[in-house]
Amino acid sequence: MTPAGGWAIDVAGLNKSFGTKRVVQDFSIQVAEGRICGFLGPNGSGKTTTLRMLCGLLTPDSGSGTCLGFDIIRQAEAIKCQTGYMTQKFSLYEDLTIAENLQFTARVYGLDDRARRIGEALERLGLQARRDQLTGTLSGGWKQRLALAAATLHEPKLLLLDEPTAGVDPKARRDFWDEIHELAGRGLTVLVSTHYMDEAERCHEIAYISYGKLIARGTAQEVIARSQLVTFHGEGPEIGKLVHELSGKPGVETVAPFGAALHVSGTDRAALEAAITPWRHAPYRWSEVDPTLEDVFIQLMGQAEDNFA
Repeated sequence: MTPAGGWAIDVAGLNKSFGTKRVVQDFSIQVAEGRICGFLGPNGSGKTTTLRMLCGLLTPDSGSGTCLGFDIIRQAEAIKCQTGYMTQKFSLYEDLTIAENLQFTARVYGLDDRARRIGEALERLGLQARRDQLTGTLSGGWKQRLALAAATLHEPKLLLLDEPTAGVDPKARRDFWDEIHELAGRGLTVLVSTHYMDEAERCHEIAYISYGKLIARGTAQEVIARSQLVTFHGEGPEIGKLVHELSGKPGVETVAPFGAALHVSGTDRAALEAAITPWRHAPYRWSEVDPTLEDVFIQLMGQAEDNFA
């Protein structure tokens, strides 16, 4: 069913190869306007390539669809004009001030009423007091705010964020995500690649990409439910030593330390219970818990076939 606001992105069968390597394979997705969609997957799984095809920066080898109502192949330039892109690596000029970077960005986009737009961006992201500070002297969190200000200065309809909070402290990450949700509340559609599970859970929906293939899609709760994982939480002195004992046993698909505890997961309940039976006595304590998104993420990574291997 088409959402009330329409599809911001509606693509099917996208493929992209570099040389002999097929980086994206038959990728299809629909994202409604004003939604935040998180892209998860191992490094090198095609997330960035996919994002760039969706916004017209890369031309797919095959496939079709629309982004913001424009054909992703024939009308790529129109899509770019209405898209903000925040790259993983900070890409603004460190020898310019915050205000000078935004002035440069405004000129690149050919924006009118630049003073107003820049002033509003500085105010919205708490940069006004630092407007004359050299960008190279900013911490990671402040650089992140500046990059977001630059990416949204031209008031795009689509925002692409490629691992935007890598290396940023938890407070700065939370402030960043509060701003992203505020932008989405005004109708901006956001696609974000991330490795942080707490960030994935803040997205309206997620898409898990495994080496070019879309293998899981939905809300975080839906993806967890479809995994059919059974997870046992174990505690006890030096329980981390059991990682090697349990890994590879029948029924055990993942074993992951969680602080001073273990999460042992699998889809065959009987086999999983049999695997942990030798340690279901003092000093160890076990309880069945709901699997987390990280449990599912680790399971999916274990099932992934590296197409570059």
